[in-house]
Amino acid sequence: MGAMSVRTQSSEPSEVTHRAGFACFVGRPNAGKSTLTNALVGQKVAITSNRPQTTRHTVRGIVHRSDAQLVLVDTPGLHKPRTLLGQRLNDIVRTTWAEVDVIGFCLPANEKLGPGDRYIVKELAAIRKTPKIAVVTKTDLVDSKTLAEQLIAADQLAKELGFEWAEIVPVSAVGDQQVDLLADLIAPLLPEGPALYPEGDLTDEPEQVMVAELIREAALEGVRDELPHSIAVVVEEMLPREDRPADRPLLDIHAFVYIERPSQKGIVIGPKGKRLKEVGIKSRQQIEALLGTPVFLDLHVKVAKDWQRDPRQLRKLGF
Repeated sequence: MGAMSVRTQSSEPSEVTHRAGFACFVGRPNAGKSTLTNALVGQKVAITSNRPQTTRHTVRGIVHRSDAQLVLVDTPGLHKPRTLLGQRLNDIVRTTWAEVDVIGFCLPANEKLGPGDRYIVKELAAIRKTPKIAVVTKTDLVDSKTLAEQLIAADQLAKELGFEWAEIVPVSAVGDQQVDLLADLIAPLLPEGPALYPEGDLTDEPEQVMVAELIREAALEGVRDELPHSIAVVVEEMLPREDRPADRPLLDIHAFVYIERPSQKGIVIGPKGKRLKEVGIKSRQQIEALLGTPVFLDLHVKVAKDWQRDPRQLRKLGF
């Protein structure tokens, strides 16, 4: 490891090798994966929530560096499936793991290593070729002794399961500590090659999906306890309003908020439609910031009976 090679004479141009590749963060729900993605990319890309299981799509955040381009694939949390949706999410996770260049396992510093972590790391141990980094997150919430214990626990767990982490890194995405270091450690593990995405890109997620995620996040705000994830949002259409002067464009967005049962409708809409109006205002501001254009948002709430268990509805809702 620590050896340094010094090249004296060389006719080659001294260009730094550029690397590019894919990495994904895994960990039980709420281990800080999305927050970490956002900290690395420096912009809000994956939706974050203090409720597990809200990232449903493979949102990719892109970290542009002079020596490397790191494309972050955000997989949903792996968990023991209870429903068809859960099963399908887990399948997505496994296919993603097989296709990335580096896997970061996220473990919150403030929670003891549990059966959920063991379940995931055991799955990781089976993926032999891919280098794996243990990322101890939320370090701002613990003292140094607790942190040291967690780092040792992560190390032990890998050894028990017959492999070794390529790196073990403590980070605090919220306190912005060690986030750059994490990128420095991931970069050399990527394959050599040119950038995969143009410089300005932060995510290759279709805009419609990102808009749907912003609406969904706003709709869940404040009612997560009543509706943990029985909300799906479908953006039916996004069209520039006709007859607008070029310097004053307006984008019309028509979206449906789907819930599972009629009884949930009142929760989402609120007394006299007050909640839905707030959801509309909040998500519209975020969509305008994302797309950089004024938006007219038309929101409707629909009931799609038990969509989480129905393959036809799941397909329609984009899963």
